[in-house]
Amino acid sequence: MQHLTAPELAGWLNDESRAQPFLLDVRENWEFETCHIAGSTLMPMQTIPARIDDLDEDAEIVCICHHGARSLNVAAFLEHHGFSKVSNLTGGIHAWAVQVDSSMPQY
Repeated sequence: MQHLTAPELAGWLNDESRAQPFLLDVRENWEFETCHIAGSTLMPMQTIPARIDDLDEDAEIVCICHHGARSLNVAAFLEHHGFSKVSNLTGGIHAWAVQVDSSMPQY
């Protein structure tokens, strides 16, 4: 599993020569509605086991939560189930708001 900082993820998303990752936001609905990274897909953590078949094992997946703990657990779960291109956003959406997008609401 890779660990990405918010600026590293921003660089990846802005790099047109690189395949774009699948941004998997594992927070709750209300958190996602408060703020999220454009293009991310909401799949709350507790729904992952039942929805694992909805995910592409071959895709680059970046797991995102509030501070990086829930997403770390999901990334480990995915790796355990055969996903080999999984990354965790260190510091979560909070780090993104502080380091990349200061206009993003914080909670």
